[in-house]
Amino acid sequence: MGDESRSKCRAVCFISGNGTNLQAIIDNINDKALQIDLISVISDNPKAKGLDRAEKEGINTKIIDDSSFQNRKDFDECFEKEMIALNPDLIILAGYMKILSRSFCLRFTGRILNIHPSLLPKYKGLNTHQRVIDDQEELHGASVHFVTPELDDGPVIIQYQFNIENHDDRHSLQEKVQRGEYIIYSKAIQWFSEDRLSFESEKLCLDGAPLSEPRIIKKS
Repeated sequence: MGDESRSKCRAVCFISGNGTNLQAIIDNINDKALQIDLISVISDNPKAKGLDRAEKEGINTKIIDDSSFQNRKDFDECFEKEMIALNPDLIILAGYMKILSRSFCLRFTGRILNIHPSLLPKYKGLNTHQRVIDDQEELHGASVHFVTPELDDGPVIIQYQFNIENHDDRHSLQEKVQRGEYIIYSKAIQWFSEDRLSFESEKLCLDGAPLSEPRIIKKS
């Protein structure tokens, strides 16, 4: 039996804001460049514009707002129960600003991807573009990695790199990084959907071989 008999990877996307990475993923699905079934888009922010993007495509959306819970523990448990019920093959973090609980990360190990606006392991956390400028770095970019309980610390799969120019500021760097994110995120998602990419027992593999260094795409 060939590839036509294989069911599509069932994916859920988490967002908190505008959802531009989500839109890039949707566009690639519509263009047949990305073969996944995006079954739900979930946001912790009721005002996230990404929810409108999903709804326009007929994708199921759900809001799990932490302000409606008495404490963070209840919020985390609700989120985890929702994912247990959906049981997706893949969880895509696309500008999701909440830190996932340790329990969540361990339960779904090897099934959570994140995009981060820096060349990990450098510049974990926030405000990456300004920090890169302040440190007078020559290179900047974006990284796709599997999620582990430690913040921005999971194994890196693929990176987009470009040279920082003298006239760049944090705004221009953000634009350049986002353009790269749209390229590398869908590529990593497609690898996963084709069973080419895996992270099991702390071992990252691509096409059946250990991936000790991330694949690099450089701005031409």
